Amino acid sequence: MASAAEQEAVPDHAPERAGPPVWPGAPTPLGARCRVGPDGVAGTNFALWAGGAEAVELCLFDPDGAELRLPLTELTHEIWHGFVPGIGAGQRYGYRVHGRWDPWTGARWNPAKLLLDPYARAVDGDFTLPAEVYGHVRDWPQQHVADTVRDERDSAPYVPKGVVVQDDDDWSDDRRPKTPWQDSVIYELHVKGFTRLHPGIPEHLRGTYAGLAHPAAIEHLVRLGVTAVELLPVHQFAHEDHLLRRGLRNHWGYNSIGYFAPHAGYSSSGTTGQQVGEFKRMVRALHAAGIEVILDVVYNHTAEAGELGPTLSLKGIDNRGYYRLQSDARRYADYTGCGNTLHVVQPQVLRLITDSLRYWVTEMGVDGFRFDLAAALARSMHDVDMLSPFLAVIAQDPVLRRVKLIAEPWDVGNGGYQVGAFPPLWTEWNDRYRDAVRDFWRGALPDVRDLGYRLSGSSDLYAWGGRRPYASVNFVTAHDGFTLRDLVTYERKHNEANGEGNRDGTNDNRSWNCGAEGETDDPEINALRLRQQRNLLTTLLLSTGVPMLVAGDEMGRTQGGNNNAYCQDNATGWLDWTLPDDPGRAQLLALTRRLLALRHDHPVLRRRAFFSGRPQGADGLRDLAWFTAEGAEMTEPDWYAPTATLGLYLSGRDIPGRDERGAQITDDSFLAVLHAGHRPLDFRLPGPPWAETYELVVDTSPEDQATAPGTLHPGGGILTMGARSMVLLRVRT
Repeated sequence: MASAAEQEAVPDHAPERAGPPVWPGAPTPLGARCRVGPDGVAGTNFALWAGGAEAVELCLFDPDGAELRLPLTELTHEIWHGFVPGIGAGQRYGYRVHGRWDPWTGARWNPAKLLLDPYARAVDGDFTLPAEVYGHVRDWPQQHVADTVRDERDSAPYVPKGVVVQDDDDWSDDRRPKTPWQDSVIYELHVKGFTRLHPGIPEHLRGTYAGLAHPAAIEHLVRLGVTAVELLPVHQFAHEDHLLRRGLRNHWGYNSIGYFAPHAGYSSSGTTGQQVGEFKRMVRALHAAGIEVILDVVYNHTAEAGELGPTLSLKGIDNRGYYRLQSDARRYADYTGCGNTLHVVQPQVLRLITDSLRYWVTEMGVDGFRFDLAAALARSMHDVDMLSPFLAVIAQDPVLRRVKLIAEPWDVGNGGYQVGAFPPLWTEWNDRYRDAVRDFWRGALPDVRDLGYRLSGSSDLYAWGGRRPYASVNFVTAHDGFTLRDLVTYERKHNEANGEGNRDGTNDNRSWNCGAEGETDDPEINALRLRQQRNLLTTLLLSTGVPMLVAGDEMGRTQGGNNNAYCQDNATGWLDWTLPDDPGRAQLLALTRRLLALRHDHPVLRRRAFFSGRPQGADGLRDLAWFTAEGAEMTEPDWYAPTATLGLYLSGRDIPGRDERGAQITDDSFLAVLHAGHRPLDFRLPGPPWAETYELVVDTSPEDQATAPGTLHPGGGILTMGARSMVLLRVRT
């Protein structure tokens, strides 16, 4: 029974028209599912977990917005449920949940607020966040207690609605690429940003799932040679109030509110369920081209923010059940920097996340996930725990343990930095790789000890528990931070367009502007910047581990020095497809394609096991060897000495593992030389038994890359390295 205060909170204009009957239905599955009920009657089963609630109303909406409220009277294990005959796909709906208003104990029920079903598989409408969608009185004069004063205004006219979606796809015609981890190359992209300006995509499809499925978009991915796209968040998300007030929008989407719904703003075909089919067709098209689909998912927090945030879904269903609260239960534990943290230890929250993950695999066809701030999910009560319920459930789940799992292995709480600590099955974004490679090429490494580990698979981080080199997702840039071009063009962030006084975004960029801040007409500086981009790309794509490229880096995309373009849904955040019209950018793109083709053709560049560094035969050759500029093998003191030059020998004779028919895998051997010095250098090539002759494969120093390959150099001879350059040589036998 609702309290008198709650009854008063229901608006006077609550609809009173008669509706269809509500039959008991079933408590599973959660969400809204089209079913055949008793006597063969078609309808929809609605089920909502709302622990602690006193009553739940299902709200159905006509196309004109008229609302019909149907009480759900069946309660099974804290799940309110009912079957409504005659309701089918396309029906818009939401919930009103009744209970106590007692923010001091974390109770924030408010039936005046229409709530989005956490299991809604499609969402129609956008969150604009007027005052009516807040559970408390947002403009209360005493702001320090504003969150304790309940707002009685109806939010239904101002919030999106869930949409009932028909189950109509068995994926029988789909063929997943199932690319092994060691063969994977990840390409991080934004659905809208990648397609919005593409001239080969029809105008009405740009910025959408259908645009990414278009042959013109897929052709670029295939020609480039990547094996997987990692999509920035495509779960339904909301824009933050502070952005809307400044006329901006959340472009990246790290503000989820619907974990089962593809973001409706990326649909070209409609938002009353059509977005689901469009997303599936996109996945099929990418699979047909041999490209896997990995989703960047944000299960660590939601768009409801902290105690002063809006009431959109979970906060109004059971605030205490879904969110981590502080000892002062008015406040939220915030390990994410976004105002709240989902309480993953709670069974219903763990169920929400794992149900969502399985749904995207089994019903939407995706191949893996990158978990934003994954350390927040691995926290037990407070500390990060690698035996946490979340990690334990993933490890034993028969669906999820077979897909690609990538952790962003940190959060913003105490003890949140966990690079190298996630268990087997997981790969990790390796920010230590990023930092070491950036520092080497800008001349800021005191020695090359750390660089050696990063180039060879980061065994110091991952050689435990049966983990492999592909546990390291190597990257130099990501969506968060400078683009590759900006990394060599700016030393300071330039985020003024975000409207936050240039305070947002990291100050630790580890960048070098090559002599001038920002774009310049100086030909020498521009030539150096292009060379540095070639150096960084070549290092990334020849390193052991899984490389991740960011869309547009292969052709010199810029954000004008903005290292936090999360709210730039404009030309700053969109990929400019005219970049290859510039000869230097075209050469960068051609080099990236060549490097990825090399990686594809040579298993020595994508090893499945760590190097041993020990002699593998009577001749004393090792699977991995390091050389100084004098052509001598590095000794212990060499690793501690300041140097700008490093030689790396990869033996193709000693690759662990066998092919599918059981034959030993062998390959060419290679020598890579990295020289970050500002002057040319004579590097003595290792002679026998390492090599009699070397063939030049890649040289980043010439401006015209077509002149680089093919030149022969004798073992023991001198190779003149250009200033700040990298070469790859194949051993000729």
